[in-house]
Amino acid sequence: MNNFSESGLSPELLYGIAALGFETPTPIQAQSIPIILESERDLIALAQTGTGKTAAFGLPLLQLIDPTDDRVQAIILCPTRELCVQITKDLEEYAQAVEGLGILAVYGGAAITGQIQALRRKPQIIVGTPGRTLDLVDRGNLKLDGVRRLVLDEADEMLNMGFQEDLDRILATTPADKQTLLFSATMPAAARRISRDYMRNPAEINLGGGNTAPLRVDHQFVVVKGHDRYGALKRLVDAVPDIYAVIFCRTRRETQKVADELMQDGYKADALHGDLSQGQRDYVMERFRRNSLQLLVATDVAARGLDVDDLTHVLHFNLPDSSAVYLHRSGRTGRAGKSGISISIITGREIRRLREMAKAAHVDFTEKPVPTGRDICERRLFHFIDRVENTVVDNAEIDSFLPVVQEKLARMDRETLIRRFVAVEFQDLLNYYRDAKDLSAQPVGAAKGPRKPVRFTRFFINLGEKQKLSVGQLIGVVNEKTGKRDIQIGKIELLRNFSFFEVDSDYEQLVLDSFRNTSAHGVDLKVEVSVPDKYEDERAAKKQRVKPKYSRASSGPKPGFKPNKFKKKGNKKRY
Repeated sequence: MNNFSESGLSPELLYGIAALGFETPTPIQAQSIPIILESERDLIALAQTGTGKTAAFGLPLLQLIDPTDDRVQAIILCPTRELCVQITKDLEEYAQAVEGLGILAVYGGAAITGQIQALRRKPQIIVGTPGRTLDLVDRGNLKLDGVRRLVLDEADEMLNMGFQEDLDRILATTPADKQTLLFSATMPAAARRISRDYMRNPAEINLGGGNTAPLRVDHQFVVVKGHDRYGALKRLVDAVPDIYAVIFCRTRRETQKVADELMQDGYKADALHGDLSQGQRDYVMERFRRNSLQLLVATDVAARGLDVDDLTHVLHFNLPDSSAVYLHRSGRTGRAGKSGISISIITGREIRRLREMAKAAHVDFTEKPVPTGRDICERRLFHFIDRVENTVVDNAEIDSFLPVVQEKLARMDRETLIRRFVAVEFQDLLNYYRDAKDLSAQPVGAAKGPRKPVRFTRFFINLGEKQKLSVGQLIGVVNEKTGKRDIQIGKIELLRNFSFFEVDSDYEQLVLDSFRNTSAHGVDLKVEVSVPDKYEDERAAKKQRVKPKYSRASSGPKPGFKPNKFKKKGNKKRY
């Protein structure tokens, strides 16, 4: 079908589609809608994030619901509460002209009592996360015996998040003759098992699903030193005046820290992660969708349900653990036929890992320099001038002020006026970036020479073998307290009551600041730079060692050993 009018959808749904401004279906919609509408056949549909999968299953699902039947007729399972809320919102907008239709979102993080009360209003469509859905089923509040259609959206992510057992139990409580629709970006082995166990001769649609990158996304990276990562992030943001981006971090702590620093520096930013309450997350998402925020700093799981078509950039503050996660991240931009840019901020040590990710994801990465201060000022100035040039003035009130304005500015010639005009708008930015250093770790595309040796600082920490500390645990403590995983760590010496470890000297102050007023292994931590006294550490180590009676190379007493007395046992003598 070339447009939605040929899809067989009802006039009420066509009205909702038109009200949203949609005319031409995407490929996944064009192929999925007829199959779901015209047959009871199960369906596996693979397509990248941002290709319109929600409408592909949602529109025919709405068409097939009987508004006079107050049982739950369709259930949509998805991995996160954000995606759950987004799908519900989309379905309500599609069905805005349909009467007698009830749609309910059920998810964790919100009071279950409110959702139980809402179920009493007899919704025909349930959109839920696996955990909360199963909880309601086990309580007897959610009956699935009338389900005719079941959708597994983002099936690969639900399985990655450990919902395999929950999905099995939910699927087992639904009628065997239902229509099952599996929509996903990839098809891991666990998803194949679900298709074998719970689907009957499914039709398959594969539109680039799998470990491949969205076509409309330009994949870039910049190389910086570890301690310049945040500075590079700010420059990437400053270089794009109208940026509208998601910044991905690895941990909840790092996400909140980056968001706090951006807000303190005057950016319209906020954080989205699992430590926030549902109300806080909804508030942040609503502000971001309304463009009240330009930057959303998020963890991978929290941003899973983010569905915003106008994102200009995805910024990776740290590389993810896998190519599949990278593709889901970068797929947040370049949606709905628009183009986008995905930029990874990496250190020199991560170049090899980026190459491996590029190969696995079939992505061509382009190395870019970190924008210099002059680059940023130039781009923002020209952008501002373009806005001034293209502004249409159609306001009589402005004309009433012009005589006074012209009189006050009459003493200035054209050049002076322009100079002051630019200075008023950009003086702070120019001052901030005056003499700013180049943050690129090396010239773009430069051949790699011998690696510059790393200088290490040796630290004392009051943890040791007595607290059952291992080398791996000590490295983990350093990573956790500093919030970084790319700090180079040198030699580690574990003793009984304390230990020594070496860290790249560039991070010396960060380590000292990060360990202040912290604890681990039930101990209030004390971390300080080890004083370079060549005898001090040796003396401390000797105090902790127990001097053996015998050398390890001999089974008998050490030379010169004189026993105090003999003990007899039978006819044998022993020491």
